[in-house]
Amino acid sequence: MNPAAASAGSMFSGHPKGLYRLFFIEMWERLGFYTIVAVLLLYATDTERGGLGWSKDVGNEIYGIYLAFVYFTPYLGGLLADRFLGYRKSVLIGGLVYAAGFFLLATGQSWTFPTGLVLLCVGNGFFKPNISAMVGNLYVKGDPKRDAGFNIFYMGINIGAFAANFLAAYTRNEWVWEAAFVGAGCGMLASVVILLVSWKALAASDRTPGANPGDTPFSEILGKILGPAFLFGLAGWALAAYALPSAITKLVKPTDFGFLIGAIPILLFFARLSHRAEPQERAGLKALLPVYLAGGTFFMVLHLNGSAMTTWADESTARHSGQFDPVVAIADAMSPFAGDTYPKYYGNAAVDVPRPARSMLLPIATDLQAKMYGKRRVDEAALADLTARLPADVKVEEVPLQGGLTAQQKADKKLSVEVFPKVEVTEGTDSHGLPETTVKVADGAKALRRVAFVREKDGARAAMFLVTQARFDGLYQGNPPELPHGQWLKSANSELYQSWNAFFVVALTPLVMWWFVRLLRRGVDFSTARKILAGMGITAIAALFMALAGFLSDDGAQKVSGFWLMGFYGIVTVGELCLSPMALSLVTKLSPKRFVGLTMGGWFFATAVGNKFSGFLGVLQGAMPPTWFFLTIAGAVAVVALYIKAVLPRLDAAIKQYGA
Repeated sequence: MNPAAASAGSMFSGHPKGLYRLFFIEMWERLGFYTIVAVLLLYATDTERGGLGWSKDVGNEIYGIYLAFVYFTPYLGGLLADRFLGYRKSVLIGGLVYAAGFFLLATGQSWTFPTGLVLLCVGNGFFKPNISAMVGNLYVKGDPKRDAGFNIFYMGINIGAFAANFLAAYTRNEWVWEAAFVGAGCGMLASVVILLVSWKALAASDRTPGANPGDTPFSEILGKILGPAFLFGLAGWALAAYALPSAITKLVKPTDFGFLIGAIPILLFFARLSHRAEPQERAGLKALLPVYLAGGTFFMVLHLNGSAMTTWADESTARHSGQFDPVVAIADAMSPFAGDTYPKYYGNAAVDVPRPARSMLLPIATDLQAKMYGKRRVDEAALADLTARLPADVKVEEVPLQGGLTAQQKADKKLSVEVFPKVEVTEGTDSHGLPETTVKVADGAKALRRVAFVREKDGARAAMFLVTQARFDGLYQGNPPELPHGQWLKSANSELYQSWNAFFVVALTPLVMWWFVRLLRRGVDFSTARKILAGMGITAIAALFMALAGFLSDDGAQKVSGFWLMGFYGIVTVGELCLSPMALSLVTKLSPKRFVGLTMGGWFFATAVGNKFSGFLGVLQGAMPPTWFFLTIAGAVAVVALYIKAVLPRLDAAIKQYGA
């Protein structure tokens, strides 16, 4: 038997003890990270459950900016770890800053939303590249267990990612949106505690910080790379915002221009990094460039999970109770993961899907008042106007702002509104020229009281949902069946579908590893570079699969089964297992040890560029029929796959040269 095959035969044994400590540190951190991915777009665009109520365009732009910078900052975090901090200190700083960002988001103030997201980006910059580098440092070059070690580490990532969506669903269903951020912050603190307890045990995975001969001075990096990147980005944003016609910036936002143009100096830095290396180091560093391209393209698709795929789950997936769908079955069995189904869901639902009883809706709101109600905040003037127009059988009930609540008051609270002296309403248009309204109160303003509109009928008492007359009329077109008064149809939270990716990573990793080992034992040449190529091809197939779903949904005109999302995530996960852990391992293999933190930062920078495109694609989704949207993505991935195929001999040669 081939000795390498025999050594790789047992996936979970023979690894350094520090691997499993890093496994749990990363698992808890990813629980927090993916909680934000799960709900950021939903929270930003929600108009029915107390979210921010922004347009889909704005929500996707924020998602893209956040996800881009949360992976851009590891470039700088890797440098700081290499030169000044070492890996353990960097991970500790990152964890603490991360936790602070989550808890700031949970306060729900307007200034804490952007500030909290900035802290998350900074925290991830210190945390993410350096914990991955620590995993690589546990192994000597050429160790056949290294790939398996990264796959085990990757399983820890995905256990946290799987649980994150259930945490988000539970907390926001039971309490409010911001409770999800509290849960994420607690996960980060658990990660920090494990790191501190394991501090000495992880010493072997650390590095002694400091510059080595031939390294680019840190001042030069700031002055010639990051400084120009900032100036390029600012110029690109200003050009798009003030000079380009609105026909272009409706889709390609000024932030897209700014980020991509600002990336040029950093791309040039990595393209020329090999020029500063020793002759024997250059081939490996050059081989990283197509690896970066493949990684950025793949994560452009994978991280549609929080943008386009979440929109698909929210708007185009039949999630209501009783569907033949594992996610819905879980939500039916465990009620905290199912929410009440409010009017928006029925826009493209089949006519036989039961609507709430007409008596559960209160069709007296103006468009402005409906938006206030969706934000769960009204002012005294709006409440007085609504109260004057209430039907005789509807009462305004007080729900205490603080203190213990009765069971009935807890039920009323979900559809209640907080009353403020003044609510600021701003009207404008979004990037497509459609009307847009924002509703907010001044930071620090205190609610005077909380009220619910209550109606009792057929022996059942229930708080009512406030809508416009137009929304009410549209809901009951075709005379659909109605539920009894006091009942809402239950539907699974749309973020739960994101857990399919993590589930399949954990479930399929042993199977994929077994297949790799089987090929190795049979002498099949399936190198790391070929695995990356296979991953790109499979990712293109996943996009084609969703193009078929778009066609069968009549391009979004009707909801389709959640099995389409399950299939997409199953296919793209196979591509991920071929590509992402292999590429992550390859970065550490092809890099000189003194460059590992830096080149790992380069990997995450490439991911950042892909993530920015994820947000852009989320915006593009609203301007294209689903079928063509997913066909476009499949075509882009296929082009990159063809490039990887063209440079495959060079990649394979570099891998063999470095014993990778």
